[in-house]
Amino acid sequence: MSDARSARISSYRDLKAFQRSYSLALQIHRKTKEFPAQERWELASQLRRAATSVPINIAEGYGRKQSPDDFKHFLAIAMGSCNEVSVILDLVLDLGYLAKSEHARWQAETNEIGKMLNKLIQVWR
Repeated sequence: MSDARSARISSYRDLKAFQRSYSLALQIHRKTKEFPAQERWELASQLRRAATSVPINIAEGYGRKQSPDDFKHFLAIAMGSCNEVSVILDLVLDLGYLAKSEHARWQAETNEIGKMLNKLIQVWR
C-alpha cells in the first residue's frame, strides 16, 4: 500500500474488513445459540468456526504484513472462510433455522466482506 494510506492503518483493527467480519461473527455466534439442539454441534458449530475464521485470519495475516505474500495468503484463507459462511447460511436458511430477512442481510454482508478482502489482496504491497 502507499505510505500515506498505510500510515492510517496502525492495527488490523483499523481494517474495515476486520471490523465488519468481527461484527458478523458476533451476530452469528448469538444466533446459533437459538438453533435446534441437534444442530448446535453440527451446522451451528461449523458456521461459528467459519465466521470467526475470517477476522482471525485477517489479524494473523496483518501480523505478517511485512511480507506481502504472507499477508495475502492469510487474506485468501479469510476469503475461503467467507465463502464457507455463505454456503452454510444457505443451508441453514433452507433447513428453516434462519429467517429470509436475516439470511439476505448476512449474505449481503458476507459478499461485501469478500469484496473488501479481494481488494486488500490486490492492493497490498
